[in-house]
Amino acid sequence: MTRTIIEHAHVATVDAAGTEHRDGHVVIEDGRIAAVGAGPADPTLRDGAELVDARGCLVTPGLINTHHHLYQWLTRGYAQDAILFDWLTALYPLWSRIDADLTGVAAAGAMAVLARSGCTTVGDHHYVFPRGSGDIVGAIVDAASTVGVRLHATRGSMDLGVSQGGLPPDSAVETTDAALTASHEAVERYHDPAFDAMVRVAIAPCSPFSVTADLLRESATLARSLGVRLHTHASETVEEDAYCAEHFGRTPTQYLEDLGWLRDDVWMAHAVHLDEPAIARYAATGTGVAHCPSSNGRLGAGIAPVRALLDAGAPVGLGVDGAASNESGQLGVEIREAVLMGRLRTGSDSMSVRDGLRMATMGGARVLGREREIGSLEAGKLADIAVWQVDRIEHAGILDPVAALGLGALPPLKRLYVGGRVVVEDATLVTADEDRLARAVASASVTLAERL
Repeated sequence: MTRTIIEHAHVATVDAAGTEHRDGHVVIEDGRIAAVGAGPADPTLRDGAELVDARGCLVTPGLINTHHHLYQWLTRGYAQDAILFDWLTALYPLWSRIDADLTGVAAAGAMAVLARSGCTTVGDHHYVFPRGSGDIVGAIVDAASTVGVRLHATRGSMDLGVSQGGLPPDSAVETTDAALTASHEAVERYHDPAFDAMVRVAIAPCSPFSVTADLLRESATLARSLGVRLHTHASETVEEDAYCAEHFGRTPTQYLEDLGWLRDDVWMAHAVHLDEPAIARYAATGTGVAHCPSSNGRLGAGIAPVRALLDAGAPVGLGVDGAASNESGQLGVEIREAVLMGRLRTGSDSMSVRDGLRMATMGGARVLGREREIGSLEAGKLADIAVWQVDRIEHAGILDPVAALGLGALPPLKRLYVGGRVVVEDATLVTADEDRLARAVASASVTLAERL
């Protein structure tokens, strides 16, 4: 048995009662949380244990990223002033030249930065599969193993090219049958339903304006036959609303519900433009939302009705979104962004820092269907834990450590644990060479650009 005891920290458990310990401890045994409480740990547990003195630290659950496009790490800085549809049109030609090797490099770089920002579980949505591009999902799985984070890989797809009235170029889409077959294969090859799984796979057609109704409908049927979750983009922009009204005579929510896409095994990215009936349907069906505040701001998409969704009982987690629309790539800063943007929409007292932390942890766990395993610091759960250093100059004098995280600069990590394994120590990734990853990303970005 291996045991680690983290002591003398402010512990924010994010359990159902919101329990916090100003001077608390967390005990890790064999990859799981064995004990959490106030004061020092039981003295009988100390023999042979690694002792971590966490004075000046805030301990939280590891953060959970519910929506990303890891391959976009190679295409940051493009179309800097564009709305979503123009941004996509500018970038599709570049993305349609991606392959497994380049995706693996991008994913490793992006996940390294995510880990350094407190993220222990990464939800990725990959939907561009050019012909002859190799095993892209496998490359993402390998990169997650290298960095040491949990991965919820979604096998995305597009089958509605521009010649059929969609947005992506025809060169970037698959046939409906090919997308369904490949989605089935990805689940069979990589999905692990175990309690402590490091890799799970969901099925994720891209969006209502890049996917046919047949692919959406059949993907839902396939996912449920395989016992996996469903993911797509929904209600991100006013342009998407107009597209759905013109082509389907429905709002995005109505259209997706007609195709079997509002249920508790589904989560939607963005959900910015939801009316009251849509919010009610999300809550009634348990449909989750990946809230991506920085990306929504970067693209001028708007501010999601997060307070209304939470009050209605819908699951809401946080997402970085693709790094080409959120160049920072850090999940920790999205707590602050979610708090600030929530207040811009509904008032200064409508979104607390603890609301933001809960979305980044237990909210994300609910969205991904893993609330029994991760998302809070409770005995029996997996030891995915962030230890934030909040006593340095950036945060000195902020007497509430959760406010230091949720309103201040992103604190450095003293430790980040995934299943009890140290992934980040003293703000440095320890599972892979950061400099080597950076050089590989720089080279891969140039290689991709030269393919145009």
